[in-house]
Amino acid sequence: MVRQSLPLTLAGLLCFLTAIPASGENIDLLMTRLFPQHELTYIGFDSVEREDIPLASGVDRKYLIVDFRSNGKSTREQQITRVHRICTTLLGNRTLVSDLTRQGYDMVSVAFDRHYQYDCIP
Repeated sequence: MVRQSLPLTLAGLLCFLTAIPASGENIDLLMTRLFPQHELTYIGFDSVEREDIPLASGVDRKYLIVDFRSNGKSTREQQITRVHRICTTLLGNRTLVSDLTRQGYDMVSVAFDRHYQYDCIP
């Protein structure tokens, strides 16, 4: 996946997960309510851990990727707006952020297809 970082004002990413079922349910509920079905469809989320990066490196190793599919052609501006809305919703949920942090997540990303992933950056 190609990474494209967006400078989004999102505080406290390093405070995110406790139990995958509970957090998964919270993420699923948040994302399902976020957009009308005719605009964007929430697919689910995935966890990726880069074990090739040493723990002591200080580099993000564990990612939560939230996956959506667009229900039509959208402009780059619309896509950026959606990424901002998704990231703000996820990272604005303090309970979810705390849970994810406890589970070791370093980063949250949003994907609309298999080629591009947008990082939620504090």
